[in-house]
Order: sequence, then C-alpha cells, then structure tokens
Amino acid sequence: MRLGHDRVWVRVPASSANLGPGYDSFGLALTLYDEVEVAATADPDVRVEVVGEGAGVVPSGADHLVARTILETLDKVGASRTGLRLRCTNAIPHGRGLGSSASAVVAGILAVRGLLAEPDLLDDAAVLDLATRYEGHPDNVAPTVFGGLTLAWTLDQTARPRAVRLALHRDIQPVVAIPPTRLATETARRVLPLEVPHATASAQAARAALLVEALGRRPDLLFEATVDRLHQEQRRSVMPDSLALVDALRRRGVPAVVSGAGPTVLAFGVRRTLDAEAEMHEVFGGVLGGWTITTLPADTDGGTVERQ
Repeated sequence: MRLGHDRVWVRVPASSANLGPGYDSFGLALTLYDEVEVAATADPDVRVEVVGEGAGVVPSGADHLVARTILETLDKVGASRTGLRLRCTNAIPHGRGLGSSASAVVAGILAVRGLLAEPDLLDDAAVLDLATRYEGHPDNVAPTVFGGLTLAWTLDQTARPRAVRLALHRDIQPVVAIPPTRLATETARRVLPLEVPHATASAQAARAALLVEALGRRPDLLFEATVDRLHQEQRRSVMPDSLALVDALRRRGVPAVVSGAGPTVLAFGVRRTLDAEAEMHEVFGGVLGGWTITTLPADTDGGTVERQ
C-alpha cells in the first residue's frame, strides 16, 4: 500500500454519548470541532503542535493520540510509516464527556484515508471498526464518523461494530454545561456495578426505545425518555456537582442528562417550547463558577478530510 498525498486537513466533531438511557450505544455529534493539519515528511521524526485545548499538556511527539493513531493505522493498512508534522487546533474539552479521545482517534484514521492512494480501503465501516478497537467503545466513535444521532452496537466481542443514523427532530436544540474540572472515563466506569437487577435492565430498555421516538418525532416525550437507571446515579460520588445540576434541571422539567462519562451536563431544548440554555442560567443564578453554558446544534457531517 502506498501514499498518494503528503498533506491533508481533517475536521472532527465533538460528541455526547449515552443521552441518558442509551448507555454505550447512543451518540450525538455536536458542532464543536477539532481540526488537524497533517503533513507526511521524509524526515522520520514526528512533531505535533497543539493550539487550544491541551496545548502545553498533551504529548508533542509520536505518543500524541492523533499521531499514534496515524502510525498504527498505516501499519494496519500495510503502508510504510512516514515522518509526520501535525498542527492540532483543538476546541473539544478534554476529560469532560464530549468525546475528545474518540475525535482524536477518528481524526488520525481519516488522516490516513486522505494520505492513501486508495482511500476507499478505509471506508466508513472500516473507520468505525478501527476507531472502536482503539477507543474501546463505539458510542462516541459512531457520531464522530457519521454525524448526527447514531445508534451503535456489536453482535459479540469479536464482531465488527455497526452503526446507523437515526432521525433527529429539527426543533431539538442540545445545550451543554461544561464544568472546569475533568473526569477520566476510567474513573467514571470504575464505580459502576458489575450486575444490575432485571427490573433495572427492563426499565432501561423501555426508556432507550422511547428515546428513539422522542428524539426523532416526539420531542414532548424527551423528559420521560431521558430517565436513566443504569449509570448516572451510580456515578454521583465522582461527579456530585454534575448530578446536582441534572437534578435541578429536571425539577424544572428540563430533559437533562450526563454527557457520556461526564462531567459535562447535556440538556435538550425544544425550539418555541423549551429554552434549555435559559433554564441552565436560571439554575446557576448568574454565578457560573467556571462552568461554560452553550447551545451546540447537532453536527450532520461527521468527520471530514480534505487533501491539500
């Protein structure tokens, strides 16, 4: 396998996973982006410049997540490794439950797609498969690849992951409240029980099914559809402020959930019916304490790559 180009530009969206009851399966791409310029060089060194989120903190060489993904993906497709110059302009917060690591992994794989002389070898299904292997779960990967609202699943531990785009009602307006503190996904997963009662699993399945209808056709059902019994309350000890915000918003009738593994909070506003951003500001009472509140419409394109 050979490279056909030596410079590409990649853009990948943030994402919110779970969306309440859709644990490890539902995901929504959001209009907040990381951008990566990649140049393949004859010099074997790997150098990474980071602007924005992570600048001065994340690695600047071959162990940077995007660079590492590029090198590993070149190996996977049978292409020779090359030197790299990366410029990463990051807007997606790290460790906040907005899919930053999934976005980095997808960016690296898409960069290889752009560099290859035969990019069709890395079609969307292959990108989803590789990114899930690197990331561990397809819930954030799927919306980052395909855009929009997605449902991802695997038949078993050895099968390739699959994903479909779901309808998203045009009046739904996602709003996020991003805290100043980070939370590692591993920490958030560690506090979950290994087993749950049958009644909990049954209730969760019903709400997840209802969520498809609420997000696609019936936004008036969003409050009921976003009830979770599987993972949010169980994580209160590691993100008490986030769950307190979810509680306060839900007392006001706002469909609010933890975004991914947290600690960002996601709320669904509905145009002409529910201003979720205004409700968030009301809850904070003008004192945000380092939190950032912003409306982020759904991204519909997913990750993109351009050859330069």
